[in-house]
Amino acid sequence: MLDTYTSYQLIMRDLPKALGRVEKQPVVDRETAYYLENITKVKSVDDFVNNYRLFSYAMKAFGLQDMTYAKAFMVKAMKGGVSDPNSFANKLTDKRYAEFVKTYNFAANGEQTTSYVKAQQEVTANYATQATIAGVDPNSEAVKTETNYYLANIVKVKSIDDFLKNDRLVAYALKAYGINPANETKDHVRQLLEGGLSDPNSPANKSGDVRYKAFVSAFNFQELGENTTTYNPVQKVAVDKYVRQTLEENAGQQNQGVQLALYFERNAPGIKSFYSMLSDKALRQVLYTALGVPDSFATADIDHQVAYFKKKLDIADLQDPEKLGKFLTRFTALWEIKNPSTPTQASASVLFARPTEAGISTNLLLTLQNMKR
Repeated sequence: MLDTYTSYQLIMRDLPKALGRVEKQPVVDRETAYYLENITKVKSVDDFVNNYRLFSYAMKAFGLQDMTYAKAFMVKAMKGGVSDPNSFANKLTDKRYAEFVKTYNFAANGEQTTSYVKAQQEVTANYATQATIAGVDPNSEAVKTETNYYLANIVKVKSIDDFLKNDRLVAYALKAYGINPANETKDHVRQLLEGGLSDPNSPANKSGDVRYKAFVSAFNFQELGENTTTYNPVQKVAVDKYVRQTLEENAGQQNQGVQLALYFERNAPGIKSFYSMLSDKALRQVLYTALGVPDSFATADIDHQVAYFKKKLDIADLQDPEKLGKFLTRFTALWEIKNPSTPTQASASVLFARPTEAGISTNLLLTLQNMKR
């Protein structure tokens, strides 16, 4: 059996390939096909929770499979939505629930939830609103003609270049967000779209104009690429999460340390404080192991723990792929020492009083040596 460090590195070396293998597993392939074929037929929260196969797929995708039985609880969360900071889902400590409700946002999108595409439904709804503001009947032939053209052609757009080549689509989209096409150049629109929203210093964010930010949010090529004009989180996000969740579970059947490392790697970009990290059992386990902290430290005052970890780790490092990689290298190496992958070798090392390094792979020894340097 491969050690924790080697197993984790083999997966991360080509993560898309590893996910592709999981996606092709018969059970995963079958359940995903059923989900995609049937989820668009769901028009309400009740429809959703009453289809056990769909609902359990979605719950597993968000790591909530242990709560699949709690239909009433999830119905309350979904019907409350996430637009209100004090909604039921938002007030729950475990943020996976709010993420789930945000994806299956029946409270905001109603029966369109499972087919809602921002670049389609939001844009056309906004266009109709802007027409009304200008004193034009949204049901007029002119509005209908432009909307029909837009919906028929926007789905063919796969890139910023595609989009900018079609002046009619661009004009419609800009008008939908209250932006006068006559006052915009293609170069400026390109800068907005290429900059996206993830960088606080992107053109849209720095502009301070909410119209530009809303426009880029709807046409977020920077984040969604060629799926931008057809992207629906209920479909794409759920399937991607389901496959990733299955990958982690499969790894955990062989080695819990690898599962923990994969879980931490997936969640690291969203970690903003030690408080949130310590509130998650799996994240806390990785933190404790990587920094050599005993499990008994969990009984200490939470503020004391946070103060201690702030001295040991800059949480901003977890947002840096290279530094995150080094952190997880340390975790997998130390996990292997505490939890040897080969029990017989571990027993032998104790029996014959051999060094801790006995039974550890050459790769892991080299990793530990580099860490000491």
